[in-house]
Amino acid sequence: MKKTALYNQHINLGAKMVDFGGFNMPIQYSGISIEHNAVRNDVGIFDVSHMGEFILDGNDSINFLEYVCSNDISKIEIERAQYNCFVNPNGGIVDDLIVYRIDVNKFMLVVNASNIQKDWIWLNTNLKGFNCTITDVSESTGLISVQGPKSLILVSELFDYKFENLKKFSFKNIIFQNENIMVSNTGYTGSPGYELYAHNKIIPNVWKQLLNKGEKYNIKPIGLGARDTLRMEMGYSLYGNDIDDKTTPFEANLMWITNLKKEFIGKEKVLSSIENSSKTMINFKMIERGIPRNGYEIKNEKGVKIGFVTSGTFSPSNKVGLGIAYINDSHKIGDKIFISIRNKLVKAEIIKLPINHG
Repeated sequence: MKKTALYNQHINLGAKMVDFGGFNMPIQYSGISIEHNAVRNDVGIFDVSHMGEFILDGNDSINFLEYVCSNDISKIEIERAQYNCFVNPNGGIVDDLIVYRIDVNKFMLVVNASNIQKDWIWLNTNLKGFNCTITDVSESTGLISVQGPKSLILVSELFDYKFENLKKFSFKNIIFQNENIMVSNTGYTGSPGYELYAHNKIIPNVWKQLLNKGEKYNIKPIGLGARDTLRMEMGYSLYGNDIDDKTTPFEANLMWITNLKKEFIGKEKVLSSIENSSKTMINFKMIERGIPRNGYEIKNEKGVKIGFVTSGTFSPSNKVGLGIAYINDSHKIGDKIFISIRNKLVKAEIIKLPINHG
């Protein structure tokens, strides 16, 4: 297993470590509910250095990204970011990612850890004919996510910079300890937060200083367990669970990041999916007691299988089981469905996430 530059910090903090995307990562420190509530109420920091970062540069960068990405790349201003996905020729999602525009023709693509190699091959395969270069800087780049209502005051204090004017999905490059740090107003928790991209040689020191300065704000280190419950409360998809190479943006409710006015790989199959697919992503909450899990079958009131759960958890904020699923049945918000949990049908309701945080 690979280790991030913060591995020793996790061990010193007593983290429980697990294999995630080929990386030895902390799943929890003090407990998932404690860490979850720290992010919702105060501030927490995550090691997200396992994510992949590619730098794209050259005159054809925009044209190339328009071709391989689903979203409208031309709308991204310098020092802004955009949620996106790569689509394969069959209309399936290769990966979901964030595209950062560093300069006129220079971009950073942040991809999922388990897909770094796959995405690298995918991008280079499609690069032919475009005047631009792509560089994998994943090995040298560290990433800390600072999330929670007190994240702004903590990040501003540490870097001695007023970040309150940094809009959502915007970023700023600053110098810290003679090294560049990219401070981005992004995150995958649904709480206010920032992501800090920096060279691995200074990431451990940034982590330590965040914990020291954050003590008075009840800061907690956060593992992958709480990262999952936080994103689940928002209905955010996890690649490999909720979206994959066989799921189209239409089926995954990602048409809001899909620009059908341009040409991109897989566009025709996405259009075909709109006309022909019966598979649709839904969010649901449990009405009867039970925690939904990946792979559980979903049935209708007649006991007929209509789908399956892709992600499920118990929400620490709302004290209820929540899930993301696909069903192939006509439905609307408020409809009742039944999750098959240990051979028992447990009632749930189709909802739109997020529900309020308690």
